[in-house]
Amino acid sequence: MDDTRTQRRGLPPAWFVHSAWRVHRALHRLSGGRFLWTPANRRGWGALHLTTVGRRSGEPRGVVLGYLEDGPHLVTLAMNGWDEGHPAWWLNLDAHPDAVVRLAGRKPFPVRAREATGAERDRLWQRWASVDPRTDTHAARRATPTPVVVLEPRPVTEDG
Repeated sequence: MDDTRTQRRGLPPAWFVHSAWRVHRALHRLSGGRFLWTPANRRGWGALHLTTVGRRSGEPRGVVLGYLEDGPHLVTLAMNGWDEGHPAWWLNLDAHPDAVVRLAGRKPFPVRAREATGAERDRLWQRWASVDPRTDTHAARRATPTPVVVLEPRPVTEDG
């Protein structure tokens, strides 16, 4: 068995994970956001729609991500479907940290992204692991470190 299959043992194939998120984005778009989970559901995490600025194109790019609430901040993992490499949305945020989040039942609001480090990263990682006990196992299959991304609300300005 090749290394890719060995590393993904216990996970659906990468094509399936990426396809499932594409379907979820389409359902989100078609439903106006009504098909998003809330953090209070049985999974313990919610889903948000994040709009970033493309690092090369400068165009808006949308993605649906799982998140946890940490006070006023939203926390997500830049896991790329547990595949190698960083997801495009994280590379976009690394280049342009200002973005827009849309949660079910709320108006879109601006955020600034940053990577959690040190004790904060450890604490937030443990929160994810308590919600999904497979988090450490899945992350161990990747050579790429998984950034813990904090989305901090920022003031709404007149220009958006």
